[in-house]
Amino acid sequence: MKKMLSLAAMFAVLAYASPASAELKLSGDASMRLRGQFEDTEVNDNATTNTDDLNFAYRLRLKAAADLGNGYFVKALLTTDTTNNLGLSADGWNTVTGGEDAELDISQLYFGRMQENCHWMVGRLPLNSVNNPIFDLTLYPIVYGIGSGSPVGLADTAVATYNMDRVYGLNYGGKLGSGEANATLVVFDNNMRGDHAGEGNGIFNDGYALHLSYKDKLGEVTVEPQAIISLTNLDGLVYQGITPNTFGLNMTVPAGDAKIGMSALYTACDDTSDAGEEVDYSGYLLRLKGEVGNFLAWVDYNQTSDKTDGKDDDYDNLFVWAQYKFNVYESAAGSFSLTPTVRYWAAGYEDNDGNSADVDYSRLRTELVATVTF
Repeated sequence: MKKMLSLAAMFAVLAYASPASAELKLSGDASMRLRGQFEDTEVNDNATTNTDDLNFAYRLRLKAAADLGNGYFVKALLTTDTTNNLGLSADGWNTVTGGEDAELDISQLYFGRMQENCHWMVGRLPLNSVNNPIFDLTLYPIVYGIGSGSPVGLADTAVATYNMDRVYGLNYGGKLGSGEANATLVVFDNNMRGDHAGEGNGIFNDGYALHLSYKDKLGEVTVEPQAIISLTNLDGLVYQGITPNTFGLNMTVPAGDAKIGMSALYTACDDTSDAGEEVDYSGYLLRLKGEVGNFLAWVDYNQTSDKTDGKDDDYDNLFVWAQYKFNVYESAAGSFSLTPTVRYWAAGYEDNDGNSADVDYSRLRTELVATVTF
């Protein structure tokens, strides 16, 4: 609590700084969430887990943006950034347990310069991964812990939730032809220091990747081809020290009052992991998304084939998200809204060699989120 008050006081002081200081704009949102969760797990067609749960959660996000003049800017986002035993976050949400300790952390912090035909920025950058699943497919292509009843995988906005929808990087973008090109040097991890035996000693033991994209219009259709290219070994939940590469395309098609989005992405990895495994997997993700007025829905389908060390395993993910936003109140100072949401995830694991049990998992989440923006 003291930490939250100190941060709020700091923002207040900055907001009333002298006229010679940078213009600081403060905003944010506060949300309360009621969620019903219903999980089922089957192993070889036999039900092993059937769990129902009702929980309450809350989230506070404080945003600060300073205009330094001549295109220079700095932005920050503060929210709860705690992680679980797997090192995964919860998108700022704090589940009510009766003894939770909700703190504000620096989730995003970056600065840069916007010019007429180009821009650059560096720091903990926002990804907008809910609308661009290329990072989901890169980091979570294989479901982890699918037989445990609490799996982690490519569904339900994985990177936005588990990785707080941000990454440390250096971005440069500019006008190229009739569209805009962007290149981001991404730092996924900094797990090793100094010289170590094996590939990539010293500074090149960190997890570097290059995210490339180009956005343009073909008539009324917006197209965005993109790729994530591993420059050094990266760490995932299943395999550590590997070099996956991902590429594909996002499209947006206007249809009267509606907007239709489509994504097709592919990832592959053929490498030796830090543990000495001969990692060999490939997978794809297809998305169909629709938005009209306050209604938003999308469907994801993913299949990944894992042949690491001679295995022959298939993972399937079907995910559906649907929501409607009711605007209860809106003014120049802020807004109040209610958003009922349905989120359904069906995941499957099939061992084609017959050495392990086949697993099917499903999770239905029904939510009501009340949000105040200010």
